Amino acid sequence: MGQGFEDVFTQYGALLSRVANSYEANDAMQQELLQEIAIAVWQGLSRFKGDSSIKTYILKIAHNRAVTHVASQVKRVDTHRYESDTLGSDGYQSPQYSPEVVSSQQQSLARLLQAVRALPLQPRQVLTLSLEGLSYDEIAEVCGISKNHVGVILKRAKQKVLQEEPNA
Repeated sequence: MGQGFEDVFTQYGALLSRVANSYEANDAMQQELLQEIAIAVWQGLSRFKGDSSIKTYILKIAHNRAVTHVASQVKRVDTHRYESDTLGSDGYQSPQYSPEVVSSQQQSLARLLQAVRALPLQPRQVLTLSLEGLSYDEIAEVCGISKNHVGVILKRAKQKVLQEEPNA
């Protein structure tokens, strides 16, 4: 309740970045969405009453903003298609792992993100919140659905993502 925006963003910025990443494949659009989320969180902090944890509250704001962003992007007619940058563009390699292992992990992560992004909005939202470690109760609060419905949606989302994985 008494946390300022800078404190909240310092503590939860990486989490909010992962939310944006789960909704947008393109790096530039991820950054745009993250900025939209940051503004919405900044505006929403004054309305935080402490009825839930700050994490749950800002995730609700972030996911609502992401849903609105995706819906507006669907309506927009693009004249060109964006392509994702390759992973690992920072130029650093982990000294612990061989390039083959790092490449394999990056490819697995890219396939997982692609499968998650292919989900309809509500299952994507529920799965993303679950991957962030939220409880069924917290997910239900963020999404505005019942705890039981969270379980059903999550099970179906996981099955759909697993179906998308190529047989290795």
